[in-house]
Amino acid sequence: MSYPQRTAALVSAAALAGSAVLLAAPAAHADVVDVNYHCKTPIGDKSAVSPIDIKGVKSGNRYTITMSWQKGVSSSPVELGKGAMKPSATINLGGADRGTLPVTGPANAAAIPANTPIKISDLSGTYTPEKTGKVTFTPGTLTIKALGTTTTCTPTNSPKPSLTLDVTAAGGSSSSSSSSSGGSGGQLPQTGPEDSAVALGTLGGTVLLAGAAGALWLTRRNQAARR
Repeated sequence: MSYPQRTAALVSAAALAGSAVLLAAPAAHADVVDVNYHCKTPIGDKSAVSPIDIKGVKSGNRYTITMSWQKGVSSSPVELGKGAMKPSATINLGGADRGTLPVTGPANAAAIPANTPIKISDLSGTYTPEKTGKVTFTPGTLTIKALGTTTTCTPTNSPKPSLTLDVTAAGGSSSSSSSSSGGSGGQLPQTGPEDSAVALGTLGGTVLLAGAAGALWLTRRNQAARR
């Protein structure tokens, strides 16, 4: 094979390697979804709408799943002092896995004035895949305990999933790649919609540039040797 042909072959191989990396690692998919809550409170029924975001970060064979509220829900006729309100919620699993995931968080760090929307702190839980495949995470029931009372808020609009992950059951084989997944082990821990694609694009470019640089160096060295 001539030196120009060898150079072209090396560059082509590097380009293919970069493309293979881009195709092999899936991007994560997470959406903010509006949830219409119907809340049963000690002073009667109330309704509230809050955008909710669910994210996942992989650690080993588990995921830390975090549920965030962008608006407050329900309210109290009296002020809730610091630490008086304790929230918890459930996330409904769908797709390859089924069931509910409980998520919890800290009590309110500051007093909540009377008759104002109650801002829910981020709630987290640990998810260990029992099945391999694509799993969806959808907001479920919210429970607020305060001053000896319990308020239960249930979604009424059948919200769509906020997060979708391609997961692998513990001890199982790797799951198939998808454009809406997250995690590591060939997947990325971030679950923002574009983070993975950007990172992989950079990696693919690095592979390609490294291959081209190596081919150029090899060609120049051989040309110098023939002189």
